[in-house]
Amino acid sequence: MAMVGILILLIAVLLMVVVFVVNVYNTLVTKRNRYQNAYAQIDVQLRRRYDLIPNLLESVKGYMAHERETLAAVINARNGAMSASRQAAQAPGDPAAMQQLAAAEGVLDNTLGRFFALSEAYPDLKANQNMAQLMEELRSTENRIAFARQAFNDAVTLYNTQREMFPGSVIAGSFNFGPAQLLEESAPEVKAAPRVSFS
Repeated sequence: MAMVGILILLIAVLLMVVVFVVNVYNTLVTKRNRYQNAYAQIDVQLRRRYDLIPNLLESVKGYMAHERETLAAVINARNGAMSASRQAAQAPGDPAAMQQLAAAEGVLDNTLGRFFALSEAYPDLKANQNMAQLMEELRSTENRIAFARQAFNDAVTLYNTQREMFPGSVIAGSFNFGPAQLLEESAPEVKAAPRVSFS
């Protein structure tokens, strides 16, 4: 009779441990899915930005015909950022992918900054309605990217905190829940959003 009581107690303890492990595992899965979804929101905004850039360049081509080098640099930076974005979308939170994306976005931001500074010298371009509309869309997209980046970084922080705290760290290690990388801007000079106003 005492043996049956001990056996029931052991089964109850084992069941509690299993429920606890499943709960922590499910919490880690939920938080990983949240940061991956948050990255998907960044990806949507980055694609919007990448789609705006060729339209922007097309609208200034007639005004800045002799600035071919600058226009080519913007296209090359956009293509590099698009490639890094595709790789990051396949592995959101992967440290190498996030660092590569941050670096590529930094190059694009710097190149766009030089483009906008150069375009300030063209009064007719500043008055172009199509250009003004594209600039407003790009400004709006930059703000959306910043908000999406913050949401992603918040989700990554919550996930990393869960996987680093005990007992989550034991379960994370047992079930291969690796650390996720924040998406940070690559260099201090990139911290300011590119200037997109012609006023």
